[in-house]
Amino acid sequence: MITSTTNPQPADFADVRATNLAVVLRFVREHAPCSRADIAASTGLNKATVSSLVADLIDRRLVRETGLTENRVGRPATMLVLDGSPYAAIGIEVNVDYVTAVAVDLAGERLLSWRRSFSGPLPGADGSTGQAVAAVAAIVRRVVGRMAKQERQVLGLTVGVPGLVGTDGTVLIAPNLGWRDADLAGDLAKALRDPGFAVQVENDANLAALAEHRFGSQAGTANLVYLTGEIGVGAGIILDGRIRRGGRGYGGEIGHIQLDPLGAACRCGRTGCLEAVAGIGAVLRHVPLSPAEVEIELDEVVRLARAGDVRTLGLLAEVGRQLGKGVAVVANLLNPEVVILGGYYVPLAPWLLPAVEEEARGRTIAPEGGGCRVVASTLGYDAAALGGAARVLDSVDSGRLPRIS
Repeated sequence: MITSTTNPQPADFADVRATNLAVVLRFVREHAPCSRADIAASTGLNKATVSSLVADLIDRRLVRETGLTENRVGRPATMLVLDGSPYAAIGIEVNVDYVTAVAVDLAGERLLSWRRSFSGPLPGADGSTGQAVAAVAAIVRRVVGRMAKQERQVLGLTVGVPGLVGTDGTVLIAPNLGWRDADLAGDLAKALRDPGFAVQVENDANLAALAEHRFGSQAGTANLVYLTGEIGVGAGIILDGRIRRGGRGYGGEIGHIQLDPLGAACRCGRTGCLEAVAGIGAVLRHVPLSPAEVEIELDEVVRLARAGDVRTLGLLAEVGRQLGKGVAVVANLLNPEVVILGGYYVPLAPWLLPAVEEEARGRTIAPEGGGCRVVASTLGYDAAALGGAARVLDSVDSGRLPRIS
């Protein structure tokens, strides 16, 4: 597992101890098993300070000792590893017709993964967010209850939404959900009746990109872009190891770049958007009522493609070419090392990728596409929810540590 590159560094300001606790915790996460001497040598903190910080982290049950090692020069050393057994981080993805929940421990190991599909659109997907908040809150309470049975304290909750999310967490617009100016974080905290942990809201593509950077097959890649491939198409952007959200948090709406002014109508009200000509609707020609139906229809598309059906192969090649145009825009503007296709694109990747790569390479100004590769995600349909949990872990890594109980 890779962590975000926004490393806390040893500091000399007011909350120096909190910052240095995060430095030590981060080092243990990335280098365990390790000794106190290893931490001191690598961070520049003196040995007495490291011993005090480690004792604090052990008291918080964030780190534990795991015995002695003699496979080193000098005296045997007591080794340290992450503990975190009393804690959980929760991520939720809210989409048009399903809600996904993921909980992980401090080391990123999954504790649960749930997906609730709705027979029709998500309650409240017609613009009335109250019903949606109630539905999401019910799922969160179930997850928190499960964690309580495991005697785990919830460190935080991050909710991913397919839309424009401001830097204050307000959902400015989510076209596929019919939402505008929704204070989802505030409303959800109220519905949960002051849950005792922070509730954050973020764009789903940003969270999926964070999950890829921390847990995926391209983990640690400093410059990557994730394309959601759900009912909508959004881009999560990581440059120099950090999520890039834009000045007000609205970056990454690649799905609404117009590729064909005379193309198909888009849910945003425009025509020929990438989402309309290369989203899942362009593959299925209509959007079924539920994720189960989408997946059934996708299975049929895959079956036909494997059987060599000419019409199906032609359709996938055309969708791949349109998607390649969007990838070329990303490559020319951002020069990522890799573009990751997620969501419903994953089962179609064997047929989409050749056309995407050929089109993108022909439209990218830099030689060899600027070194940009296009790959399919390995994280499945819950990448955004996993990224929500990862964001909570990032906040712990940055110094927001649980109190000693």
